[in-house]
Amino acid sequence: MKRRGLLGAFALPGLAHAEGRPARILVGFAPGGLTDILARVLAPVIGARLGQTVVVENRPGAAGIIAAEAVAKAPPDGQLLLMGHPTALAIAPALGQTLPFDATRAFAPVSLLAIQPHLLIVKGNAPWSDAPTLLADGRARPGEISYGSSGVASVQHVAGEALGAAGRARFTHVPYRGSAPTMVDIAGGQLGFAIDGVGVAAPMIEAGQLKAIGASHTRRVARFPEVPTLIEQGLTGFAIGSWFGLVAPAGLPAAQIAVLQVACVEALGSADGQRALRNASAEGIGSSPAAFAEWIAAETARYRALAAAAGVRPEG
Repeated sequence: MKRRGLLGAFALPGLAHAEGRPARILVGFAPGGLTDILARVLAPVIGARLGQTVVVENRPGAAGIIAAEAVAKAPPDGQLLLMGHPTALAIAPALGQTLPFDATRAFAPVSLLAIQPHLLIVKGNAPWSDAPTLLADGRARPGEISYGSSGVASVQHVAGEALGAAGRARFTHVPYRGSAPTMVDIAGGQLGFAIDGVGVAAPMIEAGQLKAIGASHTRRVARFPEVPTLIEQGLTGFAIGSWFGLVAPAGLPAAQIAVLQVACVEALGSADGQRALRNASAEGIGSSPAAFAEWIAAETARYRALAAAAGVRPEG
């Protein structure tokens, strides 16, 4: 017997127009990063549970704000979802950035999916062997060394400014539309460094095009155990990484959120999900909606303090 889709299963009035059209998960960054990878792991699992096609749509720009706005303003019918990321859900609100939506009211959290550590990444033949040598160069040549991020007020932006503040060095921020193009330009010598996710950097590190000179985490990451943490290198408490979670437009009925949350847990436990987590040295979570809401609130407070200490401003 054919399973009914999301709309049929919940028989919501006024939503018949969506029948036959695929549901979408928006990703606010270019393909290649863990945000994109997790969305592509999740899409077929949600589709199987709902009995309808679910596709991933990359809509990069403004550090994920463009994609978040589309979901924030979408009808709460389950047809448009967001692979959430700290930038739109926590950092931009923490900085007081002017947004085209109210981040505290616009979304219905579904599940915190994963937490990924970041690495301090430089070109494979860069002269810096560790964080102290990079910071010393940054002090000697203020503003001459650039670092890349996935956009103004992104995790990578906050991390880069926090690194400079911690080492009393000044670097130049260059925003990109995602992590993958950032890695390409570091390898090509157009950028000095980035503090970014294990998953997107690992293949180029293993190929020798990039090298990791520090782990932005409380412990060394599983995929690169030889790389000391930034804490080990004297940067007390420096542990800034990424997290990923599914959100829907506010107002989506609790029964539909519950179905999506079950699909999140199932996707993380799948072979593809486990492979994605392992490749990124990421921790799979699969939280409840309530726990994810609490996480977002706590992260907003944490980033407010981090940004204030590093002098990060919403305009870049």
